[in-house]
Amino acid sequence: MAEQPLKRAGHPLVQQNVLDKVITYFAPKVGARRLAARGQLALAGGYTGARIDKKSLSNWRVNGGSPTTDIIADLPMLRARSRDQFRNAPIAVGALNTAVSYAIGTGLSCTPSIDFDALGLSEDEATAWCADTGRRFRVWCESVDCDVGRRLNFYAQTELTFRTYFESGDAFVITPRISREGRPPRLALQTIEADRVCNPNRMADTETLIDGIELSKETGETVAVHIARHHPGDLQLVNTWERVPVRGDSTGRRNVLHIFKPLRPGQVRGVPWIAPILEPLKQLSRYTNAELKAAVDSAIISVFVKMDPTAFQDLFDEDAQKAIAKRGADWNGEFGGSDDLDTGKAVNLLPGEEIQTHTPGRPNPQFDPFVLAILRQIGVALELPYEVLVMHFQSSYTAARAALLTAWKFFRARRDHMVTNYTQPIYELWLADEVAEGRIPAPGFFANELVRAAWSQSVWTGDGPGSIDPVKEVDAARKRVDMEISTLDAESILHDGIPWEVKHRQRKREVEAQKRDGTFVAPAGTAPAPESKSKPDDTADDDSE
Repeated sequence: MAEQPLKRAGHPLVQQNVLDKVITYFAPKVGARRLAARGQLALAGGYTGARIDKKSLSNWRVNGGSPTTDIIADLPMLRARSRDQFRNAPIAVGALNTAVSYAIGTGLSCTPSIDFDALGLSEDEATAWCADTGRRFRVWCESVDCDVGRRLNFYAQTELTFRTYFESGDAFVITPRISREGRPPRLALQTIEADRVCNPNRMADTETLIDGIELSKETGETVAVHIARHHPGDLQLVNTWERVPVRGDSTGRRNVLHIFKPLRPGQVRGVPWIAPILEPLKQLSRYTNAELKAAVDSAIISVFVKMDPTAFQDLFDEDAQKAIAKRGADWNGEFGGSDDLDTGKAVNLLPGEEIQTHTPGRPNPQFDPFVLAILRQIGVALELPYEVLVMHFQSSYTAARAALLTAWKFFRARRDHMVTNYTQPIYELWLADEVAEGRIPAPGFFANELVRAAWSQSVWTGDGPGSIDPVKEVDAARKRVDMEISTLDAESILHDGIPWEVKHRQRKREVEAQKRDGTFVAPAGTAPAPESKSKPDDTADDDSE
């Protein structure tokens, strides 16, 4: 008995193609076994998304490439198109500026916060050390000497590096020590655009060299980067490449910082932030420009002068007829040029011509709803709520606050990424130089990794998220702490990113100074501190006797 094809709900899992029918006609048993085998294969997978026998999925053919295969070849075009959008598309420009303003803002500030218990220091000694170190680092940050090109201070370089990282997918920072005007060498920074890190002479990728990133064959870690002297876009310049080790051979010092966000294991180069939405962004720009041009065209009021052919012959001589005919022939029907339609302009038509107009219906009432629907999808891809993406809050306080809090999680995550991969490593490099040169005392700094980590601890803070209703938010924070579902430290970090302990130490010093100066006023609703009662002296007992 021939095998029956597998069925689901009374229907065969696979349909017979021409080859199946031919085989079945000449060899029915073979054809039945063939159809049964195809049915077994159709049942093997449980995900509909992997089916290829459905018409809706039959043309969806993709290859499972490695991170290098899927990313590297597309990077030059992705970078170029991303930068074009960041230059010319309002939505892309606004999204990038919003991310920069909230994640970096006016700059990330460093507050040294050493582990004085591990270092065997008293709190007063730790406070003095942190104050002196913070003051020295702040002077370095505010000077343009921290930039190799002497153009930007550290805070502006942080913004530039973050912007470059978002635009290009990754950014590189080299950390040389430069001697200026006869002074001792000091740390300086130079941000390198992603395009300049590439294979020398455009050579093909190898197992240990991928798009300018040199990898260790044993561990896969980055051991060096190859940096072009000139941007590859400067075609008129003869280019050379420099191999820069990521770490010093003997000291392990970080010579290169690579800022990017890996999305897959083994990924060595970053992808521009807006790479997944480049097509809808471009199409939205085209649609917006088309609607804008149509609206402008519909607003133009012009007069068309239609001439009767007989009157044209009788009223004008040959030269005038030629001039009028030339003006009519020169108009191409387009708007915007010096000879085109303009508000209040009279246009002569050739004899026998007439204008047939249609109502353009601009502004288009469906423009705004359609654009908003696309912007919501773009916002989801960028991790930015629609209200924050377009900077338009028209709903309730609760909805607006929810949008800002959701966006703030994204901004905080990107800020922490910059702290981990950029600002903190730079602070540690600066501190190591200061300790090595003897300007800052730090016993055991180079002898032990744990001791070095204790000396290098710091807190990085930036601009806070702001408040929609500060009174409500402070009251809610107080109630969460009173109910013991939150802590002062958690609420402090949520407010502006600064730990409560740092604020408490500073506030304690401020209150002591106010009390010393006689300007302290107890906060409303708090009981004054009880006065210390002196112990009755013994003279009263002596007198009673």
